[in-house]
Amino acid sequence: MSKLHMRRRAILAAAPALVAAPWVARAQTGKPEKSKVVLAVGGKSALYYLSLTIAEKRGYFKEAGLDVEINDFQGGSKSLEALMGGSADVVAGAYEHTIRMQQRGQAIKGFALIGRGMQLAIGLRSDIAPKVKGPADIKGMKFGVTAPGSQTNMLVNFWAAKGGLKPSDIAIIGVGAGASVVAAVENKSVDGVSQADPALTILQEKGEIKIMVDTRTMKGNLDLFGGPMPAACLYAQPALLTKTPNTAQALATAIVRADEWLQTASPADVAKSVPQGYLLGDQKIYEKAFANVRETISPDGTMPAGGPENCLKFLAAGDSKIDPAKIKLADTWTNEFAQRAKKQS
Repeated sequence: MSKLHMRRRAILAAAPALVAAPWVARAQTGKPEKSKVVLAVGGKSALYYLSLTIAEKRGYFKEAGLDVEINDFQGGSKSLEALMGGSADVVAGAYEHTIRMQQRGQAIKGFALIGRGMQLAIGLRSDIAPKVKGPADIKGMKFGVTAPGSQTNMLVNFWAAKGGLKPSDIAIIGVGAGASVVAAVENKSVDGVSQADPALTILQEKGEIKIMVDTRTMKGNLDLFGGPMPAACLYAQPALLTKTPNTAQALATAIVRADEWLQTASPADVAKSVPQGYLLGDQKIYEKAFANVRETISPDGTMPAGGPENCLKFLAAGDSKIDPAKIKLADTWTNEFAQRAKKQS
């Protein structure tokens, strides 16, 4: 046995949770074991999930040998329910769900990163914003999120906690993503929103909201979380990764290709690649919104150092049920599939 082989075996033995040795040896060398895959997502039209749409529309899933059926739900918590209920094989959703489900004793694992920055922002209606000097002043207000329990909800909780408020001190209303967000602000059914672009940029351009918390740039993530904040990713129950590793590899490869394409694609080309309805009636604003968030899109699908730790701190600050001492972050993520996809590209 060569020294290199012995070293690799030692590494695998030292970090079984992160590397997940059972499927490493069975890296994708052939066709996916399961070519028809059902993928759940919550709010697919948001830039938060852009890599998923690019992988779909540019044919990356098909080129990887997959027929992917995408079911779009109102928010990330709904797509998580589909996975746990057995109606979906994989989810494009917030990485944080892997931590929250572990706290509940249920294992899910992320394996292809879409966003290395949260890409969300909290905005207050322009007629209300002047009254708010800090998070303590939002007590009793109504916030529009994609769906209760989703990352948009958690961001509001996190901000409220900085003002000494509990989640019960604010009202959370599910308003979906895209055009329904714009409508919720314009008809004043909510006082503020926690959302992704392009809806936020459209509301800003119209003068309808004032941004109070912004994670649409890497600087914003650094200021708020101290570093990268893993956002959208592909995650699944461990069985998908262990029993059908070629299928998991094909999914990761398609997402990594989309991540890489988005690093250099022109905003105009991106706008042409997504369904017309995603532009919300204004292609130029959509292009501007994409240009603003591009740097928060993962360049290669892998989890950045410190990302899981930042996410755990974020969750613990806004949810008293999360006990950091009981969370094994190594069980929530593997970089194996994304790293292999990088080598193939």
